[in-house]
Amino acid sequence: MKSFINRFIWLATSSVALFLVSTMLLTVVMPECAQAVSQSTRRISPTAIAAQIYEQHPDFPLENQYISSETGSEAISNTLISRIIRYHIYIKNRPTTFRLDWKLTLADYLGAFERMSSERYVDYGLQDSPLDGDVAAIERLSLAERDRLANALYESFAATDSPES
Repeated sequence: MKSFINRFIWLATSSVALFLVSTMLLTVVMPECAQAVSQSTRRISPTAIAAQIYEQHPDFPLENQYISSETGSEAISNTLISRIIRYHIYIKNRPTTFRLDWKLTLADYLGAFERMSSERYVDYGLQDSPLDGDVAAIERLSLAERDRLANALYESFAATDSPES
């Protein structure tokens, strides 16, 4: 029995040591991966980030005229940008730290990269699916406006990942 307990303690100690060493190596050798891991563990508020982007770019379409299925009134904080963020992170599981991934998400809305379907596009607590309106809003944006939107999304997440914040 003592042999079993000694092996168990040795195994537990080794596992903890291996975890600590691998975490240390990850942060020293591959800081980008460590940042991606830390990003996945921290809480993201699409509504707050969308509000920040709308403050900086008030000309971006809100598309917040949809009715909440819970309250029966307009879901004012449920905006196009907050739904883009949710789609990007929670449905497509794309990282927020690369500008190209944001451009791929916008390409999805244009039907140029991956097909979007109403079954996979969550209604986000709205009575009607906002997919058609969201696609139309992105299509109405010029190439330069879509580029500004992708940059604003990328920069908002880059700012939240910085050590100062």
